[in-house]
Amino acid sequence: MNFKKDKLDVKIYETRDAMGKGAADDIAVAIKKCLSEKEEINMIFAAAPSQNDMLYHLCERDDIEWERINAFHMDEYIGLASDAPQCFSNFLKRYIFDLKPFKSVNLINAGANSAEEECARYSKLLIDFPVDIVCMGIGENGHIAFNDPHVADFNDKALVKPVTLDDVCRMQQVNDGCFESIDQVPTCALTLTVPALMKATYNFCVVPAPTKAVAVKRTVEGEINEECPATILRLKDNAIMYCDADSSALLDNK
Repeated sequence: MNFKKDKLDVKIYETRDAMGKGAADDIAVAIKKCLSEKEEINMIFAAAPSQNDMLYHLCERDDIEWERINAFHMDEYIGLASDAPQCFSNFLKRYIFDLKPFKSVNLINAGANSAEEECARYSKLLIDFPVDIVCMGIGENGHIAFNDPHVADFNDKALVKPVTLDDVCRMQQVNDGCFESIDQVPTCALTLTVPALMKATYNFCVVPAPTKAVAVKRTVEGEINEECPATILRLKDNAIMYCDADSSALLDNK
């Protein structure tokens, strides 16, 4: 089932696997289109279990010229050891960055001595390598990257910033099986801002699972504002949200 809400295309699949394959197929089409227009392109990836199905099917394809793609990610915890499996950079290494021959992989270093200097460094990379494609998800509180409602700003002047994480966001990490308890989840992170993500030519948002049903409903049917940061997708050209039967269960259109 497909429908449109404002500018956002919503695609609903019966299973997570079908959702992941559908998203991967569309992302591959966008990659090829962008590469037909320029020598190399830039992609930003989200790190979360919600992305596993899409990443699996994207990596299964043998028709993508990965060596012409510069890879980035959208957020990282502050306070975890660099080899911690929960680090988003390590997650993406496991599921795509180490599996494909990217032209470059550009990681956020949340262990840098100065968060401000790291934000400036990564911001410059984003300016030097303008984003073509963002592969993202939505949090249980409607966040995109680590732009939780209390720190999200649709008109943010920054591209990357340090943030505190709200308890709903931190508990989601427990619900996703990344941490055993909320006490283990860091309270701070570095994140790309909402405008940084919306600069992309294409935004592909993959949102499975029953834990995301309320966030999906708010994103599609609620008021567009920072109380549910993902609602900004409804104002974005070339934005598609992919849901499975569980995450779309509360939608009026279904």
